Amino acid sequence: MSHSVDVAAALRPRPPSPLQEVEDERFVRRGVRLLLKREDLVHAAAADRPGPGPGPGPGPVELYPSGNKWRKLAPNLRAVAESGHRRLLTFGGAYSNHLRATAAAGRLLGLRTVGVVRGHELADRPLNPSLARCAEDGMLLHFVTRADYRRRADPAFHHELRTRFGPCAVVPEGGSNAAAVRGCAALGAELRGHTDVAAVACGTGGTLAGMAAGLSAGQRGLGVPVLKGGFLAGEIARLQREAFGGPRGDWWLEERFHGGGYAKTDPELSDFAADFARRHGLPALEETYVTKLLFALTRLTEEGAFLRGSTVTAVVTGRAFPSER
Repeated sequence: MSHSVDVAAALRPRPPSPLQEVEDERFVRRGVRLLLKREDLVHAAAADRPGPGPGPGPGPVELYPSGNKWRKLAPNLRAVAESGHRRLLTFGGAYSNHLRATAAAGRLLGLRTVGVVRGHELADRPLNPSLARCAEDGMLLHFVTRADYRRRADPAFHHELRTRFGPCAVVPEGGSNAAAVRGCAALGAELRGHTDVAAVACGTGGTLAGMAAGLSAGQRGLGVPVLKGGFLAGEIARLQREAFGGPRGDWWLEERFHGGGYAKTDPELSDFAADFARRHGLPALEETYVTKLLFALTRLTEEGAFLRGSTVTAVVTGRAFPSER
């Protein structure tokens, strides 16, 4: 990949992503205004921007890095271009949005991609739709044991992987590093003057770390972790130190809404997703992140967590993808 590659042009984002107001009686009766920050509509290939009223249905799937992932990938891909590497290696689970986004970006940029996938036992099974899409976009899938996957931040493991696959740039799980966090600050900046609370579902914490830094004084960032463990606050603080030299923005986490853990759901969440989409004329909600976020905001509103007269914005980080879960 040459130095002349225009990463943003290749990925074709159309920021700012649109803001869509939805009138939901559960929020209205508490005096709370709900906006959706439609990161799922940031690409020309995904759908046209919505006008007033319900947004359009889904367009072609995964032609470009989905949702907020381009914000994290673009600065990393620029660094790869400047380094002269022709191969990018990264990490993810069997249903990783990040792996799909990286594979799509690699296809667009003519960059070879390697996905290190958690779960050695998956190597002998048919690929699920998410991993199949990665493979269709040219990603080489390398399945590792869970013990090896826990070494994903270990430089010695990176050396082993480079010995196996050749020289490559390494991007961390979820794409969350200092460059990605700085890229996500633009998301917060796009919300200045529009909301009191900007809320996002969190996996590795990079989007919240950057978004909170981009908000203006008086605005707050809210993260809804989709994993169990209570580790995310420390991780977000670390990412902000690496990206900005210290804490930035006013943010907090609500850790009650992970639904049992990453990529796990239950009938209550599934019913909520179907009902919310039906109420507001939306395409099917993505369940790993977006459903849990909107469910959390609905519960928190009903509990009185937001002041009457306030505006809350839910960042819709991506769209549903076919799944065999």
